Amino acid sequence: MPHRLLHEEPVARIRLPYGEGHAWLVTRYEDVKQISSDLRMSRARTVGRPLPSTTPHTLAPAGGVGRADPPEHTRLRKLIAPTFGRRRIAALRGHTARRAERAARDLLETGPPADVAERYVGPLSAAVVAELLGVPAADLDRVQEWRAGLLSHDTTADAGEAVKKEIAGYFADLARHRAEHPADDLISELAAARAAGGVSTPELVALAVMLTLNGLDAVRNIVATMVYVLLTHPEQTAKLRAEPTGLPRAVDELLRYIPQRNGVGMPRIATADVEVGGITVRAGEAVHVFYPAANRDPAVFPDPDRLDLTREGAPHLAFGHGAHYCAGAQLARMEAEVMLGTLLATLPRLALAVPPERIAWRTGTVNRGPRTLPVTW
Repeated sequence: MPHRLLHEEPVARIRLPYGEGHAWLVTRYEDVKQISSDLRMSRARTVGRPLPSTTPHTLAPAGGVGRADPPEHTRLRKLIAPTFGRRRIAALRGHTARRAERAARDLLETGPPADVAERYVGPLSAAVVAELLGVPAADLDRVQEWRAGLLSHDTTADAGEAVKKEIAGYFADLARHRAEHPADDLISELAAARAAGGVSTPELVALAVMLTLNGLDAVRNIVATMVYVLLTHPEQTAKLRAEPTGLPRAVDELLRYIPQRNGVGMPRIATADVEVGGITVRAGEAVHVFYPAANRDPAVFPDPDRLDLTREGAPHLAFGHGAHYCAGAQLARMEAEVMLGTLLATLPRLALAVPPERIAWRTGTVNRGPRTLPVTW
C-alpha cells in the first residue's frame, strides 16, 4: 500500500489497527524530510494519547529520547553521543571483526547448510549491543525474551506494560550495580550522569531500552535481509567481492533498498497548522512518515525499485531525518560492513540453500526480516 500511496496519494488519511481516530501518512521523500525536521511536529505531545498505532501497546516509553522535543531531546542525545563517537565505534569495529571471523570459521567447520541469521548475524549483533551497554552475556536470553514480547503485534497493552516494568527494573538494577562498579560501557556512563543530576532513572531506562531493542532486533533483521538481497543478486555481489572497497556504498544502497519495518513507527503531533504536499495538517492531528516509501521515490532515486550497489546521489532516509535521526546509525553501518565483508570473504561460494520464495519472513512484529536464512557454500 505505501508504494501505491507514494505515487497516487503521497499525503494520505489512514486508520491503523490500534488507537483512536485517523492519522496522516506521508510517503514522498521531500515531504518526509519536511515533517521530520519541522519543530512544529512534536513527539512529546504523543504521551498519554491513544494514537493510531500498529501495536496495541506503545513501544517507546514516556520520557525517553524518542518521545521528547528540544530542549529535553537535545539534553538526552548529548548523554549518549560519546557512546557513538569515533573512538568507541573504532574499538567496537575491531571487536566485532574478531567475533565475525570466529563465527564465520565456526560455520566453515560445522559445514553447510546453516541458518546464517540465527548462527551468525543474530549472535554478533547481540554481542555488540551487550558490550556497548554493559549487559552481561548471561542476561542476554532474558533480554531477548523481553525484546520479542515488546515488538510483537500480538502483545496486549497489559502484557506490554508488564514487560516494560520487568525490563525497567532490570536496567535500574544494572545501573545501580554499575554506579558501584563502573566499566567502559553506556550504563556506567548513564549511572554517573544520574548521580550528577543529569538524567533521571526513567530517562536512563528509556535510553537503555531503546538502544537494546534496536541493537538486538533492528540490526539483526536489517543485516540478515542484506544477506538475502545479496544472495538473490549474484552478479552485483560478485562485483562487490571483486571490489570490497565498495562495501560502504553498497551498505548504504542496501539500507535504501530494504523495507525495514512491518508498518509505521511513532507519529508526531502537529502543534500548528502545517502545509505538506498540498495538504493542510491541522494542529492536534497525528502524522506518520514512512521512510521505506520515501527511499523508493522516483523523483529522487532513478529506477528506485532496482538494486544498484554502486548507486550515488541523494542520501537515503533509512535512519530517519532531523532531530530524531537514529543515534546508532554509524554503529549499525559498522556492524553491517563487518558482518557482510567477513561473510563474503570467508565463504566465497555462499548461496541460499532453498529457493528465494521459500524464505519465511517475520510477520506480526515491528521489524521485518527473515525468520531463518538457510545458506550453503
